[in-house]
Amino acid sequence: MSDEEELEAIRRRKLEQLKQQAVQQQLAEQQQQQFTNQKYQIMRKILSQEGRQRLENIRIVKPQFAEQIELQLIQLFQSGRLRGATPLPDKEFKRILEKITAGSKKEYNIKK
Repeated sequence: MSDEEELEAIRRRKLEQLKQQAVQQQLAEQQQQQFTNQKYQIMRKILSQEGRQRLENIRIVKPQFAEQIELQLIQLFQSGRLRGATPLPDKEFKRILEKITAGSKKEYNIKK
């Protein structure tokens, strides 16, 4: 096999690897989009318009915290602890947020 043939074979293998990576990345993006859409639909069932707006405001300031809240709400919904017939009123959502944040708040005692 000549150097040119060997080089061409290497190029073909590299091109095939790149194609496979592109397909895998596209599948991962589709799965992520599908998950996001499902999460959005569940949030529409769980939260009122005001609650969804409150969650988006939280997402602007603390995106990871908003993700945690969503996952906890979905778990509560799937376990049957939240009723899906009517969206959660904003007052009830505030109460749940207070319970979630109460466990994560750090208290500081400053002494002079």
